[in-house]
Amino acid sequence: MSETGQRVSTPWNSLPWMLLDLARQRPGRPMLRHWQDGGWRHVTWAAFAARVANVAAGLRAQGVAPGDRVLLVSESRPEFNVADCAIMAIGAVTVPTYVTNTPADHAHILRDCGARAAIVSTAALAQRVLAGAAKAQGLDLLVCMEAPPEPPPGTRAEPWQALEETPGDLPLLMAEAEQIPPGRLACLIYTSGTGGSPKGVMLPHRSMLANRDGLAKVLLERLNLDGTCYLSFLPLSHSYEHTVGCFLLPSLGVEVVYSRGADRLAQEFQQVRPSIVTAVPRLFEVLRTRMLAQVEKEGGLKKRLFERALALGLRKLDGPPLSLWERAQDAVLDRLVREKVRARFGGNLVAMVSGGARLDPDLSGFFLALGLPVIQGYGQSEAGPVVSVNLPWDNRRHTVGRPLPGVEARIAADGELLVRGDLVMDGYWNNPEATAAALRTPEGDPPGAPPWLHTGDVGRIEDGRIIITDRKRDFIKTLGGDMVSPAKIEGLLMAEPEIAQAVAAGEGQPAIVALLVPAEGMEGRVGEAVARVNARLSSVERIRRWGVVGTPFSVENGLLTPTMKVKRRAVLERYRSEVQALYR
Repeated sequence: MSETGQRVSTPWNSLPWMLLDLARQRPGRPMLRHWQDGGWRHVTWAAFAARVANVAAGLRAQGVAPGDRVLLVSESRPEFNVADCAIMAIGAVTVPTYVTNTPADHAHILRDCGARAAIVSTAALAQRVLAGAAKAQGLDLLVCMEAPPEPPPGTRAEPWQALEETPGDLPLLMAEAEQIPPGRLACLIYTSGTGGSPKGVMLPHRSMLANRDGLAKVLLERLNLDGTCYLSFLPLSHSYEHTVGCFLLPSLGVEVVYSRGADRLAQEFQQVRPSIVTAVPRLFEVLRTRMLAQVEKEGGLKKRLFERALALGLRKLDGPPLSLWERAQDAVLDRLVREKVRARFGGNLVAMVSGGARLDPDLSGFFLALGLPVIQGYGQSEAGPVVSVNLPWDNRRHTVGRPLPGVEARIAADGELLVRGDLVMDGYWNNPEATAAALRTPEGDPPGAPPWLHTGDVGRIEDGRIIITDRKRDFIKTLGGDMVSPAKIEGLLMAEPEIAQAVAAGEGQPAIVALLVPAEGMEGRVGEAVARVNARLSSVERIRRWGVVGTPFSVENGLLTPTMKVKRRAVLERYRSEVQALYR
């Protein structure tokens, strides 16, 4: 697609123009909130815009030019947003990367995208980036938000404060940002890499603006989010959080509040009282386990009331309809149980959005039955990234919702989900083969028709809603020729309170086996959970043998992506001998 691209139906052509224009309209309102020096600190829209103008001027003074790729490695903090917007405003390309990346990860990304400049938050992260750069082509410029380590010869180290203190011309920068065409490359998002090396997804401004436009249309249909707040938990380098937390929700008047981490969430729900929060399924599993443990500890009448509220809530979701007497009970339990549960989450939630991996319907049903608005969406980095989403007032938890306005979706002959629209990437950076495989026009489409994004996910569309059943490449073919979905088996296993993590295996083998990480304190009860799951599986899907893994899969040991998805291939490779023993 040409750089001008198709004009999206927002009032803005580019992401920085959108943010800077909104800052002009609402200068004194809070935009961002973060924890600093023992308290919450607000950043207004006017302060944000002024900082962007200065940092943009500082980057130019350091030689960053249009088209240059700039690595951005930082925790969630206002400086990330400022740097991201400033890089894009001067026509350069942001390359957000995870703070958990190793030097080898950074080396791969630097080699692949050719970035010669990097902005990092801490000295420790700077050391990792420099170590990666030493294995690649080096760096010309390193900007650090705190005192950086001594850079190698040929690399200039510039303090972040110097960029912020460079006098910027905000009106001029706004005029320039207004002229950025929607088809210009805005950022490179490197995929998490559950298998193989991460690829650089090329997202132009139109992709993320199309996401913004589509989500704004469905959200504003029923919700007035202006003046509310969003508790941001996922890393800003994640494609979802980058689009939704950096651009979409702020544009709707939602203040973004950066969480201090999973261990502070319970406290932050009370302090922040968010309207929206996003998390990965693993966090919902942890929350459910904690809630059930607390109920078990309290016991007695409280436990019986909780269980009854849960049971009636599930009946309301799945049927059969409640009797008149049950409806009366349910109304009382809403005050005695669900109201207290909602209060623990701040009392203002309109949506708890799950993304990043499949959310088991039983898990979402647990929260919905207790009055918490858990909804699931679907997306990929290659699609801006949001493709579809359930809505609080139209929530079918066995699906991932309807495609956003402006998104076309269809199922190919082999069951693969195909997506088309302004949200779709331009391709993979420096990887024409992978681009050609992902962006294709199926046989039968008219000549010159836009290509479809081949998502690699298998599913179906029912009543306009997308249902994802598996990853196309992840099916297990057993010795008997049966095709088995590991995602289904793993999802059922991890839905059991005794099991924290699971990986199924069995390619070319006579039966399915599994590696299991027990939940805390449940080591002796894993077998009970496996038996319950097997009772729900067909004969070819049942787990013949299983083994316990003592060390949880984590980002640190290389078995989880930064978005908490299990790296199946890495787990099976790490525990190859243990898996082989299960086949004997």
